[in-house]
Amino acid sequence: MRFRNAGLAAWRGLLLAVFSLGGSIVLSVLTVVSSALMLVGVGLFTTPWVLRGLRRFANTRRLLAAEWCGVRIPVTYRPFPADMRTGLTGHIEKLGHLWKDPATWRDIGWLPVDMTAGFVTALLPAALLAYPLEGYALPAGLWRVFTGTGGYWYGFVHVTGAPSAFGAALLGTALLAVGVFAGPALLRLHFLLAKSVLAPAGVDLQQRVEQLTRTRHDAVDTSAAELRRIERDLHDGAQARLVAMGMSLSTVEALIEKDPAKAKELVAKARSDSAGALAELRDLVRGIHPPVLAERGLADAVEALALRIPVPVETGIDLPGRPPAAVESAMYFAISEVLTNAAKHARADRIWLDLDHEDRRLRVTVTDNGRGGADPAGSGLRGIERRLATFDGVLAVSSPNGGPTMVTMEIPCALSSPKTSSSYGTD
Repeated sequence: MRFRNAGLAAWRGLLLAVFSLGGSIVLSVLTVVSSALMLVGVGLFTTPWVLRGLRRFANTRRLLAAEWCGVRIPVTYRPFPADMRTGLTGHIEKLGHLWKDPATWRDIGWLPVDMTAGFVTALLPAALLAYPLEGYALPAGLWRVFTGTGGYWYGFVHVTGAPSAFGAALLGTALLAVGVFAGPALLRLHFLLAKSVLAPAGVDLQQRVEQLTRTRHDAVDTSAAELRRIERDLHDGAQARLVAMGMSLSTVEALIEKDPAKAKELVAKARSDSAGALAELRDLVRGIHPPVLAERGLADAVEALALRIPVPVETGIDLPGRPPAAVESAMYFAISEVLTNAAKHARADRIWLDLDHEDRRLRVTVTDNGRGGADPAGSGLRGIERRLATFDGVLAVSSPNGGPTMVTMEIPCALSSPKTSSSYGTD
């Protein structure tokens, strides 16, 4: 597991180092040139596009920070006024709004940090795993290539012969150990560095208060909507069937001596209504809290849920205990919503679901090989986000056009009732 995490951090860090360096340099040059061209009027039209591109670049980093390392970098851009005019006047107003936004200046100040310290912290996880390979190659014979050139420096080891080459191999081993143990932490450091520049001072407490206020209102609204749904389902379903059954039995009581055949037919109808009412009540209870979830826990409930999805689902579950009941329920219905959306809208022919608990966080990742293009601001995903936010959970969505789509959900919690962890595979 540790080697896998180190390799994953190295690969992600290498991608970040390549694309962030190029993106930061290009955006820095465009920002400076476009701002200078404002003196001759051209920059009035190009600068808003450049600054909006910079915002998208920064927001991509925010998404990766939350998805890969659980680092939440708040988005603090000021919204554009609703009464902003159109045409050239509105364009100039939009430019003025962008320049007056402190978040814009934080984005610009982040670019040189990202192309220097950010580049180094992103590259280190990969370098610490790759550089030891050269250290192992030196005692295998590579040192002979450098003996005629006065030796070779591998780190701080001067390689001039076989003994010093083995010293290089020892140094490579030490670097490899550092890479394996510290690689994921270095990748997290990259995102924490970005957060230190992109997030204004004191925003965490302010956003925390705003988030708690919002989630409180969402929880109240969700509870009220759920009660209305239950009342509607009872009124339109089971209650209507029970009323019909009562009317049938009243008619049976009147006909049982006069027309036994008709009374027998009505008894059969009443029996059918009772079975239908019972089935609807079971569906209603399952919608409130599935029995399998209460009896066997989240792992088995998710397995049962995956079997009901029309698209093949491969599940990898490593859950050594049970989360609190409320967290189990919230995560179960969130997973159900994501799987249903993937099966209905993604046009996928395979779905992968991973569920585990690490660093006191319950984490679920659902990936499909569908067409992508999922809208994180859509009502379905927004509903999942509100459900998770009640427990201080987070939702991260990556869904480029063409796919694949990856949805990651996390809720901080502790596990209880430890049991033997298990891994499952379902097709």
